[in-house]
Amino acid sequence: MMSQDKSPDQSVKRIAITGAGSGLGRAIALRYVRAGWHVAVTDLQTTRAQSVAEEIEQAGGTALVQTLDTRREADFDQLMSRLQTEWGGIDVFVNNAGVASAGTAAETSLEDWQWLLDINLMGVIRGTRAAIPLLRESRGHLINIASFAAIASAPGMASYNVAKAGVLSLSETVRGEEYRFGVGVTVACPAFFATNLMDNFRGAEPQQKDMVQKLMSRSSVTADTVADDIFEAAAAERFLVISHRESRWQYRLKRLQPEMFFQAVRKATRSFVERKDKA
Repeated sequence: MMSQDKSPDQSVKRIAITGAGSGLGRAIALRYVRAGWHVAVTDLQTTRAQSVAEEIEQAGGTALVQTLDTRREADFDQLMSRLQTEWGGIDVFVNNAGVASAGTAAETSLEDWQWLLDINLMGVIRGTRAAIPLLRESRGHLINIASFAAIASAPGMASYNVAKAGVLSLSETVRGEEYRFGVGVTVACPAFFATNLMDNFRGAEPQQKDMVQKLMSRSSVTADTVADDIFEAAAAERFLVISHRESRWQYRLKRLQPEMFFQAVRKATRSFVERKDKA
């Protein structure tokens, strides 16, 4: 089992995180820094990545900054080459970067479907493919950020649900494929919590963004909470992370009583439609 904490008799561990310039990515970066890890901060927005790197260095840590667009395979290749050259590889890679959308399967345009899937699913696939050779060398760990949307399939979030379900399935698959190479996998499926995910949002209806933001602002779970859960799960080689207590109960319900869960989804769908009609 890979230790997540730095100790005097072991070399410093190395982690790279996509979308680490803000939100959950930033929280994960700072959590690993507190454990003594070197952190590669990657983000589409270079200034955000640089800001987090400054926080890391002010805390006495070591950071590497790389601009990365998850839609570009070449960006991942450049990152891995740099990590190999400057740090000799990595021990953990985190596919965190993502965007948000809302809308039913019928009303979401194909353009928006393609936009979200290219970032939220294909971006994770690109990152996973690029990181696996280095993780095999270090017998390291892959962390993918999915969402409870992958399990719940909440109404009105069709493209987001599909992308995150794909991330969950990919994580399960890679876990089995890479086990013989000593590579571990953890997938996080948090429900709503306050973050800047809505900075890049597309929706068929203007009020959809407001509804999602309200759900996020009401959550008692924070990015720091989720980051702590991810850190501990990866250290213990646990596969699935569900930070919200209510979501854990819903997960059990779906596994044990799938029809009952489906009826709950139908009710939620009816409520969603009613809210849209009143908006």
